Amino acid sequence: MINVTKTYLPPVEEYFDKIRSVWDNNWITNQGPLAEELEAKLKDHLGVKNLLLVSNGTIALQLAIKALELKNEIITTPYSYVATTSSILWENCTPVFCDIEDKTFCINADKIEELITEKTTGILATNVYGFPCDYDKIKSIAGKYGLKVIYDGAHSFGVKINGESVFNSGDISTVSFHATKLFHTIEGGAIITNDEKLSAKMFLYRAFGHLDDDHYSVGINGRTSEFNAAMGLCNLPMVNIFINRRKEMNLLYRNLLNDTGLKFPVIPGNTEYNYSYFPVIFSSEEQMHFIKNKLADNNINARRYFYPSLNKLPYLKGNSCPVSESIAVRVLCLPLYHELSDKEIEGITKIISVNLK
Repeated sequence: MINVTKTYLPPVEEYFDKIRSVWDNNWITNQGPLAEELEAKLKDHLGVKNLLLVSNGTIALQLAIKALELKNEIITTPYSYVATTSSILWENCTPVFCDIEDKTFCINADKIEELITEKTTGILATNVYGFPCDYDKIKSIAGKYGLKVIYDGAHSFGVKINGESVFNSGDISTVSFHATKLFHTIEGGAIITNDEKLSAKMFLYRAFGHLDDDHYSVGINGRTSEFNAAMGLCNLPMVNIFINRRKEMNLLYRNLLNDTGLKFPVIPGNTEYNYSYFPVIFSSEEQMHFIKNKLADNNINARRYFYPSLNKLPYLKGNSCPVSESIAVRVLCLPLYHELSDKEIEGITKIISVNLK
């Protein structure tokens, strides 16, 4: 079976060597030395000022919403993984969906302003597939109306725009370190901000709101373990290798599928991309299902990232977002991971090409 993704695992001896210190000092969780080391190395690698490791990317979003004290309505994207919307709902806020543009599938910044009401407190936008949003326009709108901005950067590890990390945009950026991601800690994530006071606030939120016996605020357990941190420390040196290989695979996919009529997202200018996914857009939902089933017949698992358009979730009433709704029913992400061979990509694209004729 060729899956849509495959988790990279370092040599087991390397991981065991990294976690040996856990047995030596009997420090398993609660911001141990490996977590401290990983936080420091991630800040240096990404070029960011404040970074807090958390237990997963969804907790990162929830902490960000809580720390910014967002209430009532949050303008967000309908084209993302469900955790983006779930985090808003979990924090007792109302998602107001802004449609997407049709090149990167990120939130359409030109449509945000018309959705702002007296109840709007923030904007939560996703860097879809790692592509950067229109940061300048969103910053301008947020400044005009006094709104806070969170970027769900779950797919954005290592992405830069104009030479700077995308995580330096907005009031807070979040990232996921789930096992399916380019860089992973098995389960995990991080919250990133340039605001020292905001970082200190989230530091407390992450650890039940107290330091030793002194209690300062409400909080939850959002911390990661030494075992997760150890995995991250093993994987971090491999990230640039992964990105370079994924770039090669991306170009091979595009070349082999160039004459099929499939649509690909456009990488924005001035972007150093991480090639985290390879989505293709079919001409219809029926065509997408046909190819998905043909791939499955050959033990190839492609996935519908992202479906459904979140404004269509059955447990909420979302406003109409025609571009997102159209893309969501026609998209398919093809397999993409470090160990996928050129021969396997050629086989995948041959199945698609033959069956689209």
